[in-house]
Formats: sequence, structure tokens, C-alpha cells
Amino acid sequence: MEQDYKQILTGLEDAGCTPKEIRDAERLCDLKDPDALVRHLRRCRCSRMEELHESQRKVDCLDYLIRQTEKTKNTIIG
Repeated sequence: MEQDYKQILTGLEDAGCTPKEIRDAERLCDLKDPDALVRHLRRCRCSRMEELHESQRKVDCLDYLIRQTEKTKNTIIG
């Protein structure tokens, strides 16, 4: 079980978790509270998903700007 916790803690940084999220997970591992750790990991996942969606909105905005610029370019040239 201890090895499992070490793998989880190692993976959190790779997953883009903040230092605070990692410290909180470490504390839960020390308490040997797997249910609380799972809830914490789900919150971390939710945060990463929010970041993903925010990035997607930014990409969508850039796609729109590209389409508008291409449309303008075609109007000016044509």
C-alpha cells in the first residue's frame, strides 16, 4: 500500500497538480485515508478539466479569429 501512495504522489506532479494539491494528497496518504484521497484526486481532476475547457475556449476564439481574417483576406483580394 505504501508503494501505491508513492506512485500516486509521483504522478500528481506529472498530472499538473499544484504544490498545495500534492501536499494535501501527501497528508491524506500519511493519514492512510484512501476514501478522502480519492475525493481529493477527483477534485484535482476536476481542476485539470476546467483548465482543459478554458484552453479549448481560447483555441476556439483563435479559430474564429483565423476564419474572420481569412474571410477578410478573401474580400480584400477578391
